[in-house]
Amino acid sequence: MQPIKDLKPVLAALFSMLFWSFSFVWVKIAYQAYQPLTVVLMRLCLSVVLIVLFAFVIRRLQIPSRKDLGIFILLAFFEPFLYFMGESFGLLYVSSTVAAVIVATIPLFAPILAWYFFREKLTLMNYAGLFISFLGVSIVVMNRDFSFSASPKGVLLEFCAVIAAVAYSTVLRKLAFRYNTFSIIAFQNLIGILFFLPFWLFFESAEFFSTPFHPEAFRAILLLSFFASTLAFILFTYSIRHLGINRSNTFINLIPVFVAIIAWFVLGDQLTLQKMTGISVVITGLFLSQIKKRGKRLSTERAEGNG
Repeated sequence: MQPIKDLKPVLAALFSMLFWSFSFVWVKIAYQAYQPLTVVLMRLCLSVVLIVLFAFVIRRLQIPSRKDLGIFILLAFFEPFLYFMGESFGLLYVSSTVAAVIVATIPLFAPILAWYFFREKLTLMNYAGLFISFLGVSIVVMNRDFSFSASPKGVLLEFCAVIAAVAYSTVLRKLAFRYNTFSIIAFQNLIGILFFLPFWLFFESAEFFSTPFHPEAFRAILLLSFFASTLAFILFTYSIRHLGINRSNTFINLIPVFVAIIAWFVLGDQLTLQKMTGISVVITGLFLSQIKKRGKRLSTERAEGNG
């Protein structure tokens, strides 16, 4: 039974990365009619409705205590607010693939905060896996001469999203053992709406009300709301609870790989031998990064269970 138990958080991490990979395509479709803040605000509002209704029906909705309210506000500030500010506006200036490879650097930064706050360590094999995985990502998204062009403004905005995501994972660890997943996602998105609302009212509300209804763009927002803003966060929170911050964030290296494959199916982009080689390297690095000594893993699980 132990292998099955270990497999569930791994599958949760994989599917959360798949849904977030699709979001890079859905956002581009939504931009055909709506501006970035409008897309984010609509997807968050729909996500809150979905998750609150579901959590209420199954009687799993927990109201945050007063002492944890500040942590929830900090969580929502990093993600969805700061992360989506960086990612959404960054996608106006760079391609989905370039954005995806920048997002893939999250595991390279996450161990610093994880070590500082939780003394969560990685073995030499884990670090080797991270390096190899990121090398594979580079093979997927770069030209043969190891160059690609991208807007400096877009790159900077996407790196803001990376910093926000690392901080989010660290803050999330403080709540993951006190609240169930549904409650965390519901309240982080609800508070996130309050962060975004003033900016949307000032910058984009007038254009939104004058824009004709766009079925394809609205459908993309519905998909973003259910899969990227709700289900993916639920699965990723479950993964962090069982695998830890560093091992869960390692799966983010798969996002550019998924984006390349999705672009092949949906957009007709060519899946070259170079890209297929990069995919193989990423998967190899991913497996290496998951290697842990059994004794150390059991001790970590006991410590997290007591948390």
